[in-house]
Amino acid sequence: MHCKKPKAAVPAIAAALSLALCAAVGAGPVAAQDDTIKVGVLHSLSGTMAISETTLKDAVLMLIEDQNKKGGVLGKKLVPVVVDPASEWPLFAEKAQDLLTREKVAVVFGCWTSVSRKSVLPVFEEHNGLLFYPVQYEGQESSKNVIYTGAAPNQQAIPAVDYLLDQGVKRFVLAGTDYVFPRTANKIVEAYLLSKGIKQEDILVNYTPFGHSDWQSIVAEIKRFGATGLKTAVISTINGDANVPFYKELAAQNITAESIPVMAFSVGEEELSGVDTKPLVGHLAAWNYFQSVESPANEVFIQSWKEYIKDPKRVTNDPMEATYIGFNLWVKAVEKAGTTDVDQVLKAIVGLETQNLSGGTARLLPNHHLTKPVLIGEIQDDGQFQIVWSTDGEVEGDAWSDYLPESVDLVADWTDPINCGNYNPKTKACGGSEAPAAQ
Repeated sequence: MHCKKPKAAVPAIAAALSLALCAAVGAGPVAAQDDTIKVGVLHSLSGTMAISETTLKDAVLMLIEDQNKKGGVLGKKLVPVVVDPASEWPLFAEKAQDLLTREKVAVVFGCWTSVSRKSVLPVFEEHNGLLFYPVQYEGQESSKNVIYTGAAPNQQAIPAVDYLLDQGVKRFVLAGTDYVFPRTANKIVEAYLLSKGIKQEDILVNYTPFGHSDWQSIVAEIKRFGATGLKTAVISTINGDANVPFYKELAAQNITAESIPVMAFSVGEEELSGVDTKPLVGHLAAWNYFQSVESPANEVFIQSWKEYIKDPKRVTNDPMEATYIGFNLWVKAVEKAGTTDVDQVLKAIVGLETQNLSGGTARLLPNHHLTKPVLIGEIQDDGQFQIVWSTDGEVEGDAWSDYLPESVDLVADWTDPINCGNYNPKTKACGGSEAPAAQ
């Protein structure tokens, strides 16, 4: 746009407004704005989940910085927009709304708990935003607007149960934080255990609130449950900072990995850093990545992380790898589509591949889940995990559990002609992104 200088007869205030309007619509400011792409970062930096989520915020910032050194995306600089939903689930929706409607971000990397993801899901679907969700979860969902880079139950919970059954475990304690992920994951695990011949009386289920700290009576109950002579294990879906007093109480009551092993789904290197792990040695965790994985890509990632964070003691973990994979897939999809337009990026991203940190390949499936290896590790006294079991290769993430009657027939496929997250091939009907809740 070419702007002429206002004539002298024009009042001064009108002249100023004319020039201001010209500046607002002229090439300068708009070009500067067009030279950037905003990236939303939606992780709790305070509250009970900050122990886990702050690291993911830092991981996204590291990836953005590294990508900008490579020239950005489509020749444009990535600009992070960081918000703090403070472990308050309604605040996640509010912050997501701001990111999409006020900040106009092209993509969001965020959430940890499933309740936070459920909180923002309607916002992303209403405004056609794009969320990369980096944490293992309970499945039973596939949204057009979410890329699930963490594990589905068949990529964590089911293989972990199989491992424990192979170790001769006959009694199971399902201990979780009281929200959607533990309840749904344990529902799947319980159904799977029953299908494997475990008796109902040999399954103990317990839930505690976020931030729970008084574990004495619960751990005592676990100890009694495991005192029958049948080999007993705990499957833990305890999330956030409640893990610290839980493991301390296990040690205080002399529950060891030999007597009653704990298989954790939400405890990784970050949660163990700064904790005296000697009494926890031998307890287990199931993830798709551990820092102890040996591969050239992992060596580079660990070194880059320590240099970026300027702390040689900082660790890496599974949700960081999921963030790394998701970020790289988004970059590839944007470059393939030639735009950050969400619909075009979603068309481009299905089928794309990128390296994982274990030496394999992550592929984005039509159901918006990844192919991932499954690893089981034993806690070591240095807070790292020794890998004791792994799948031969990558497992395809399944959005819908085969062990729950309400989802056994459902599939998700966001490509034509199905283009649905909740499709029943028998009825040829699509129900949206989520299955009906079973009562």
